[in-house]
Amino acid sequence: MEIYRLSAIDIKEGILKGDFKVKEVVEAYLKRIEETEKKIDALLFVNSEQALKQAEEMDKKGPDPEKKLWGVPVVVKDVLTTRDIKTTCASKMLENFVPFYDSEVVKRLKESGAIIIAKSNMDEFAMGSSTENSAFKITKNPWDLTRVPGGSSGGSAASTAAYQCPVSIGTDTGGSIRQPAAFCGVVGLKPTYGRVSRFGLIAYGSSLDQAGPITRSAKDAALVLSVIAGKDPKDSTSSSEPVPDYLALIDNFKDLKGVKIALPKEYWEYELDKDIDKKSKEFFELLKSLGAELVSISLPHTKYAVATYYIIVMAEASSNLARYDGVRYGYRAKDVKELIKMYTKSRSEGFGFEVQRRIILGTYVLSAGYYDAYYKKAAQVRRLIRDDFLSAFNSCDVILTPVSPILPFRLKEKIEDPLQMYLADIFSCGLNLSGLPGLSFPIGLGEREKLPVGVQFIAPPFKEEVLLGIYNKVEKELTPLPEPYGLVS
Repeated sequence: MEIYRLSAIDIKEGILKGDFKVKEVVEAYLKRIEETEKKIDALLFVNSEQALKQAEEMDKKGPDPEKKLWGVPVVVKDVLTTRDIKTTCASKMLENFVPFYDSEVVKRLKESGAIIIAKSNMDEFAMGSSTENSAFKITKNPWDLTRVPGGSSGGSAASTAAYQCPVSIGTDTGGSIRQPAAFCGVVGLKPTYGRVSRFGLIAYGSSLDQAGPITRSAKDAALVLSVIAGKDPKDSTSSSEPVPDYLALIDNFKDLKGVKIALPKEYWEYELDKDIDKKSKEFFELLKSLGAELVSISLPHTKYAVATYYIIVMAEASSNLARYDGVRYGYRAKDVKELIKMYTKSRSEGFGFEVQRRIILGTYVLSAGYYDAYYKKAAQVRRLIRDDFLSAFNSCDVILTPVSPILPFRLKEKIEDPLQMYLADIFSCGLNLSGLPGLSFPIGLGEREKLPVGVQFIAPPFKEEVLLGIYNKVEKELTPLPEPYGLVS
């Protein structure tokens, strides 16, 4: 098997056994990037020179078995700061920004022996569901180059699906790890809010943002989470909850006999694409055959999730992006002599249309006379949505839902209709409002479109090992997906 098709775990083991060198691994992925990138446009920057130099230095030292990701190439979403490497958020506003520090996630990856091989494309400032809002390029879905890879972590998901890396890092504010993972046929883990430090994660919605791994297996997701999770004194919202050995826990996970998996009627009675509906019903039967008990539940406030989410996230975006004013850092308009005009022109030219739309709407819902009617009310409904989930866990171990009601849509199909784009988040954003962990994974290819179909497990707070353990058992029973059709010449 070619090196680039190996899992992160197999890469580390191969290096430890002496089957290949770190440099060989990096060269294999750089070659794969060169072969596939012109088709999918998943990456904004390829860190070739530094990655090869780091690989050579690691080979001189010899493998370190204590470092969990020794020699493993990782692609990082361009919303996480990387020292001496551009971090643009796919925006003209930060087109030339080179951070002098690593985000905590990147720092922990490096300390574990990982090699940052590239930065991935994304929707500008993580605002979007299709990776069509980038200021620099539009990423294509590796399964069908005429379709979107999802968003906002579409570059990370497409890169992983195209075997440009064994592991990538995305961020999830309203589904931005899980939805592109589902669209691209890979595994996406959104950890519990606070499980992973947000230090160096350039903020979109501060009470919602969470970084997590995109991989091709449960075990790789568990491995990466064990590296990036944990308390960070630099982030006051990071949790001090102990970090377990996720790999050991899922290896020792019991079978599915007696595991209660809940099916919320508000999700499954929604009008789903026929391929999603059919493959999901087949998946239900697989779960039953493995001994799981499927139970029906109700999450009554689900219908308010999209409205609640967009009020809160746009309000937070308005506040977070106020710092980009053309004065301190970021894009600054030229030939402007008046201060207010400089602010206006810098922000109008530096931000794309979708970012401007969300800033304006967020400012509106926070304005005098509207705060109580919109933002305060949304905060109250948010608690009701969380209470629905927590109450449901009294009668089940995990909740199973679709990730999206639709399959990957065609490029430019929804970009002119923001309302339809926002409604695509109906199954994913409630999780972020509740701060719960979720795992998206592929269950097969649809019969009509031959596109990946994904579903998600949702667990109580800090129970990522339950998600990973159940999927690790199920994964062995599912037919592996072939190489994405869009990459087959």
